[in-house]
Amino acid sequence: MAQHAGSAFGFLVVDKPRGLTSHDIVARVRRGASIRQVGHAGTLDPMATGVLVVCIGAATRLAEYVMASEKEYAATVRLGVETDTYDADGQVIASTPIDGLAESGVRAALARFQGEQDQVPPMHSAIKQGGVKLYTLARRGESVERAARRVTMRVEMERLALPDVDLHVVCSPGTYIRSLAHDLGAMLGVGGHLTRLRRVRSGALDRPVAWETLEAAFQDGSWRIYLVDEAAALPGIAALSLDESGARAIVHGRAIPVDDAPGDAGLRRAYGPGSAFLAIVERRGDVWAPIKVFG
Repeated sequence: MAQHAGSAFGFLVVDKPRGLTSHDIVARVRRGASIRQVGHAGTLDPMATGVLVVCIGAATRLAEYVMASEKEYAATVRLGVETDTYDADGQVIASTPIDGLAESGVRAALARFQGEQDQVPPMHSAIKQGGVKLYTLARRGESVERAARRVTMRVEMERLALPDVDLHVVCSPGTYIRSLAHDLGAMLGVGGHLTRLRRVRSGALDRPVAWETLEAAFQDGSWRIYLVDEAAALPGIAALSLDESGARAIVHGRAIPVDDAPGDAGLRRAYGPGSAFLAIVERRGDVWAPIKVFG
């Protein structure tokens, strides 16, 4: 990343504490690092903890690729109690005895959540409908029909200590673990809500830095040592090495001929001489076309 030597560029993998919003973390990183261009790659609810990928500088333009990656969570669902937000931060709206529940029934219900399926997002979410975020409508006491979204999940029960069920979930982006908790309770006929959620991995990033450690690093100016580069954040996008003429063309927004094998489609991380990260390029026919230029 030689072309970014004079400015901060990369990702901070933050271990988000419970109680802070993703926006809170971004604002505090912006102040601590004295950098205006800061964003995140995938919201975590205030109740949730764990991996929050914070994008620094021009790396904010790569957020969409990080967000598109698989996620992994550790979660606890409490059965027998339903809340309006589907998690412990909401108001209890129903309680049901769970005396008749058995492990076999819980396992049978969880088997229904494996693989590709339709999931209805919660009302208390940032999804927009008619230009308005759903949680804004929910706070007004309104409830609207939400379109189901296609998601993929692998769910394992780690521990059962009723009324609590500990789950390990690997899922596609856009999956709501709160909805999983709610839907599991509904399927069992007793209701349920999420009491604990920790994101343990976002794509390839699974080693978050404690927030207290980052706060101290902002104070002494050492925070850049925790930056992760685009190669570590996006290993699923292969690298493409360019010679000087190819690098010059890409930086100026011009496509270059494809030298790879026929049909080698998809995106590439393009690097110039000296391993300088220049662009994200996409194969279009027989050329690599730049779609995001950084060089």
